[in-house]
Amino acid sequence: MLDNETLDITSDEVKAKNEFEYKAEMKQLLHLIVHSLYTHPEVFLRELISNSSDALNKIRFRRLTDSNILDPDSELKINIDIDEKENTFSITDTGIGMTKEDLIGRIGTIASSGTLEFFKKMEEENKSLDANLIGQFGVGFYSVFMVTDEINIETTYAVPNSKTYLWKSFGEDKFTVEEIENKPRGTKISFKLKDEYKEFAQPWKVKSILKKYSNFVDFPVYVNAEKVNIVSALWHRKKEDIKDEELNDFYTFISNDSTPPMAHLLLNIEGILNFRALIFIPETAPPSLFQDALEKSLQLYSNRIFIQDNCKELIPDYLKFVKGVVDTEELPLNVSREVTQSSPVITKIKNVLVSKILAQLEDWAENAQAKYEKFYNNFGSLLKTGINADFTHKVQLIELLRYETSLRPKGEKVSLKEYVQRMAEGQKEIYYIMGDHRDLIEMNPNLEYFRKNELEVLYLTDPVDVFTIPYIFEYDKKQLKSIEKADIDIKKVNKEEKSSDTSNKGLLDYFKEVLGDKVEDVIESNRLVDSAVTLVVGKQGFDPQVEKMMQYIDKNFTHSKRILEVNTSHNIIRNINSLFIANSNPELVNNAILQLYEGALLLEGKLPSPNEFLKRMNEFIELSTKSKNVGEVS
Repeated sequence: MLDNETLDITSDEVKAKNEFEYKAEMKQLLHLIVHSLYTHPEVFLRELISNSSDALNKIRFRRLTDSNILDPDSELKINIDIDEKENTFSITDTGIGMTKEDLIGRIGTIASSGTLEFFKKMEEENKSLDANLIGQFGVGFYSVFMVTDEINIETTYAVPNSKTYLWKSFGEDKFTVEEIENKPRGTKISFKLKDEYKEFAQPWKVKSILKKYSNFVDFPVYVNAEKVNIVSALWHRKKEDIKDEELNDFYTFISNDSTPPMAHLLLNIEGILNFRALIFIPETAPPSLFQDALEKSLQLYSNRIFIQDNCKELIPDYLKFVKGVVDTEELPLNVSREVTQSSPVITKIKNVLVSKILAQLEDWAENAQAKYEKFYNNFGSLLKTGINADFTHKVQLIELLRYETSLRPKGEKVSLKEYVQRMAEGQKEIYYIMGDHRDLIEMNPNLEYFRKNELEVLYLTDPVDVFTIPYIFEYDKKQLKSIEKADIDIKKVNKEEKSSDTSNKGLLDYFKEVLGDKVEDVIESNRLVDSAVTLVVGKQGFDPQVEKMMQYIDKNFTHSKRILEVNTSHNIIRNINSLFIANSNPELVNNAILQLYEGALLLEGKLPSPNEFLKRMNEFIELSTKSKNVGEVS
């Protein structure tokens, strides 16, 4: 009923012990599950059904290739027996069963690393554990301890002459395992319900939960001998014969997502390649979109026989948000995960699936823009990662990208195609700027020239953009260019507003002298309108957001030096220039230069010494207010 895996436990240990202690982290996990996190106790039934189904799938698969198994002709089914008067509950499957080693090792150990830490974090944040997360961590069985104080597991493994074992636990410190009278192959879990959960001993209640969670289990499920589920492989039916309600129910079953999907694709591919598929695009993105631990994507079947859950080889990572099933006759039933990783059949199926999904997204982008916008807001970040991973579909993916811009309202996104169509006459480059969010970007002085001249700039606020933009290079033969680069092609310079004072060169040279090796260079700016100075990236430097990401990855990463651009038309620069020419207050000039430079660093979030900056700023305030008071007295 639980996964059967090889354990690092010696035969002597197995024979010598009947009573065992849970590992420390297992005790903590049980406490969290039972006392802190679950808000939907009914989920225990879904988890038991899911485990039984897994066990039945394993034995169904095994008996196709191995006739030497225990009870080879027994019906594959799940029986639930409940007694309202006694408040008892049991679930029995004729699946693969478990060995004594399985009972000791699998149930007493957390299934995956990081599980306990995740649950603790949810408790600290006062969050309830969503039912959609429980089974994905492999700890669903323990949810039974919510509704009972003691669990009994009777199990017989599928190998001939296997013994039957009884596992018993109160869900606290210990559990026991002992050999009992032989019983048929499979697993039975039984327990007495707590008084506050006696509703789960009512047949109508259990049936309603099964319909909600397990209506499409691929095996008959009986409640007190009454069959309650109708098995149906929807992907083998005609599109016109499938109701929306059936699709939604099926999606809920395979995804553990109770929200109806945004869309589905029913595929029946025949010819050189033969397979069927039912693919769903979810309505919303999970909080774990980029985490493999919670991933549950496509199930692989061979002629309706289950082969693999979450078959990663069927879909690239950037589309792993899709859910569904793929069924092909071209794979042997005993195919292993190692074989699927190198199978040309799987590769061909994958290419077809990617093309069909991208075609659906292209159709939305063209004919259902509101729907595509909703999809993109949910999954756009993940979709972008395909740019530098899937060169076969790179062109299609680039067309699906959307960005906010300087000429569009907040929240409205445009494609690169739309941007190019609106480019100004003579504009040869696609301009962009990166930042943590739009409000911060719009305070960047490097935007001033573009804003004044109504030149559209793409706002790249998604952290993923740092990794994807370098792989786009150009679009429609127009290079993508950061407006924070020193070598950007700016031609519409308002020269009439620029100072013609020949002393500017001397001032810029003095800027270099004062700043020394803090900067790569100091040059006159063509891009500034309202600001006095700005920092831009030299030819060999990285975009500021790229550097921020690199420093996040490597704490020892050193930022490249910036070029300081100076707006010689700005009043502050003119005033500094006057003081510089007159040589009347060198200390004030030096401090003003340092303050301007460090102010530019502050905007980038790279000011190394805020205290010095603040101290110098206070001195300037004191000086300016003193001058004002003197003027008033005179």
